[in-house]
Amino acid sequence: MAVSGPVAEAARKQGRGRRIILWRHGQTAWNVERRFQGTTDIELTETGVAQARRAARLLAGLRPDAIIASDLRRAADTAGELAALTGLDVTLDEGLRETYAGVWQGLTHEEIIARHGEEYAAWKRGEPVRRGGGELETEVADRAAPVVLRHVEKLPEDGTLVVVSHGGTIRTTIGRLIGLDPRNWESLGGLTNCCWSVLGQGARGWRLLEHNAGTLPEPVLGDDD
Repeated sequence: MAVSGPVAEAARKQGRGRRIILWRHGQTAWNVERRFQGTTDIELTETGVAQARRAARLLAGLRPDAIIASDLRRAADTAGELAALTGLDVTLDEGLRETYAGVWQGLTHEEIIARHGEEYAAWKRGEPVRRGGGELETEVADRAAPVVLRHVEKLPEDGTLVVVSHGGTIRTTIGRLIGLDPRNWESLGGLTNCCWSVLGQGARGWRLLEHNAGTLPEPVLGDDD
């Protein structure tokens, strides 16, 4: 059962309209080794499972209405922890997978810089780069953002959708949904394992309410409310 009580109810009433919780998967061995995972199907470590269980207890307090996830094990298993608490089914969709990065996949951060330094530098500058011969960030957004929107449109007007995915995919999806220029998506910064970001539906579209959070969102009080 989902967590209930005053805190949960206050969190649910935060903002207006629908909400999207974009939740990154728990830790994997390749995260620890700083290896680029991409679409490689790496499972959670014991620490990653513990992270997912802790985060799930918090996110259950938001009383989500639906859960969707990447079909890669690290995301699907993370989503499963929230499903176990809420009783919701998890809908898996390969459109929510991490960026495919070709020959970069499996390489450490240091190896990528040593072997593909110019390509890496161009990507960090915000140039459209097929890292390792893989996908452009805009192509990741092209496949992931419609999946999110298709599912959020099924929710009630105050419904909450939890999307369990990967750091790069979450960042590009947020950038697309809030209307940032792709060159500026990197400015959002990354997500820590099992942290999440929250988008709220406002009068002028989606807006970023929380980013890289690890605790329950609190209502915004003041002139920006």
